[in-house]
Amino acid sequence: MKIQSLMGAVLMGCAGFLVTGCAEEQESTAPPPPAPAEYADKHMPAGWWADEKIIAEGKTIFEGVKNIDVNCSSCHGKDGKPVKAGARDFRKPERMKQYSDSVWFWRISEGVPNTKMKAWKSKLPEEDRWKVMAYERTFGLKGLAYDVAAKDWVPLDQLGKAAPAAPSAGGAMPAKGAPGEAKPVAGDGKTPAAAPAKDAPKKDGK
Repeated sequence: MKIQSLMGAVLMGCAGFLVTGCAEEQESTAPPPPAPAEYADKHMPAGWWADEKIIAEGKTIFEGVKNIDVNCSSCHGKDGKPVKAGARDFRKPERMKQYSDSVWFWRISEGVPNTKMKAWKSKLPEEDRWKVMAYERTFGLKGLAYDVAAKDWVPLDQLGKAAPAAPSAGGAMPAKGAPGEAKPVAGDGKTPAAAPAKDAPKKDGK
């Protein structure tokens, strides 16, 4: 009797482990590959990162309201918390920062091989794919935008602002003859004052 009870407990434990294992299946943490050539130069339309109307439209696409054939939340969850094993968790900022806007758009368009992530380019026009992406990024990267020049996610108010060049050791000197540059004045510490001319030799000893 004791042996049967013990075996039953072991079987229940194994079943519990299998169920838990499925529920906690981990998504890949490997960095995504770069976008292929046909997507590498595609970027979020200007102004859309901060456009609340665009983001709201993206929400209707994400939740399947606009198009019943497309419901991202059925896998990724309405709050960005995945409801299906293996779905990308948009709430993890460090993970999502590994995606450029081009890579993210590519994944939405073409899907991810060997996963349940399907290609959506046949169901969503390009504009709608950008809109849903603008919304998806609010789960973990709200207030940020991908800066193409910096190749990084930056605060919205810093978008398009190039970082100042670091001065060289000892301070960078302006280029000679730069437009609008005042010429150094003798004795101002930039150039030595000209030495006074020697008296010219006098004729006849005078």
